[in-house]
Amino acid sequence: MNAWYFLCLLSVVAIFIAFTNQYVLKLQTTIAITTGSVVISFLLMLLTQFANNELTIAITQAIANIDFNLLLLNGMLGFLLFAGALEIDLHLLRHQRWEIAIMALGSTLISTFIVGALAYGLLALFGWSVPFIYCLLFGALISPTDPIAVLAIIKKMNAPDTISVQVEGESLFNDGVGLVVFTTIFALAFSGEEPTFTGIAELFLTDAVGGVIFGLVMALIAHWLIKRSNDTSIELLVTLCIPTAGYAFANVMDISGPLAMVVSGIFIGNVTRGSGFSKHSQETLAHFWHTVDAFLNSLLFVLIGLLLVVLPVTWAQAALGVLMIPVVLLARFISISLPYQAFRRFRQYDAHSVKILTWGGLRGGLALAMAASVPTGQFIVNGTDIHTLMVMITYVVVIFSIIVQGSTISPIIQKSIEAGKQQA
Repeated sequence: MNAWYFLCLLSVVAIFIAFTNQYVLKLQTTIAITTGSVVISFLLMLLTQFANNELTIAITQAIANIDFNLLLLNGMLGFLLFAGALEIDLHLLRHQRWEIAIMALGSTLISTFIVGALAYGLLALFGWSVPFIYCLLFGALISPTDPIAVLAIIKKMNAPDTISVQVEGESLFNDGVGLVVFTTIFALAFSGEEPTFTGIAELFLTDAVGGVIFGLVMALIAHWLIKRSNDTSIELLVTLCIPTAGYAFANVMDISGPLAMVVSGIFIGNVTRGSGFSKHSQETLAHFWHTVDAFLNSLLFVLIGLLLVVLPVTWAQAALGVLMIPVVLLARFISISLPYQAFRRFRQYDAHSVKILTWGGLRGGLALAMAASVPTGQFIVNGTDIHTLMVMITYVVVIFSIIVQGSTISPIIQKSIEAGKQQA
């Protein structure tokens, strides 16, 4: 099946599930799409196994032919991060800039090392002797969070702005930071060179700082062009150049495209939107990027669910994935609660902030894309390639976080809302 035709088919599937969900399950849309696509995956696996239907085999092969790593990391991610950053309120972000910066950088690093250490110990305990560098690589790819599903629930329930901006700001920035950390550890794991502190620091800083500076330069150029245009279509096309050509150029220069997208999006959404766009253009900008964001997210989450069809699932690997769920949650809790111990010395926060940020720290497509980028044939453990093991464990954690955590976060948010009303 032609790849383009298949993506069109997946778009219809995602929209059908979303539409049906309004009247049946009434879950948050991305959670419903993921759940529905996992169910479809099981049906396809059963039909392929027992009915040997040509259509199901063709669909399975089409899924297998999709390069998820390339599609997300070099394609969709730039659009998703830019669209998300456009909606960040810079005033609220400034108010909690230190909290978000510390959590995006510090919490991501803390989580990476806690997951790496615990995974190394537990895997060895159960007879899977995986080198520490690969466990650390897993920690790096699983630590960044995906704000999409939980943020939609937070906004729908009118949760406090402080919670909303923390979830959105931290998730957008730790996507970029997490990818930089992963790239750094990836280079150490597979370059074959002896790591040095100077080399690691240089690689990290070049990627991260370079991405931030490049994002700001792109935003300033786009701002200048938009201010000198009176055509709404041209203005939208200028913004479209950022997650397309801009993201591609960042990758060519080996700097962080995700961080560049976040910085550009925040600048365009807060500075250019008010001074460069007319009122009509502002509404058009919001509608356009909201539609792009909704469409790509729907496609992404249906792909996540359908990946189950092509994964070489074994009970042992699935069990290891289940074993990693409490490890990832514990690391998330520690990495969030430690900074909050310091934060509470200077400012008062919602009593449920740590709970919401821990249980609401969902993992998504970025983690799977990073896991898929791990090369094959580098290390074999118990007859399993490290690439396969990484992807399988990551998939179990991602599906659990989206379906289970995403569908049970509402009561915690409700407690936060009620606590806020009582204080008021």
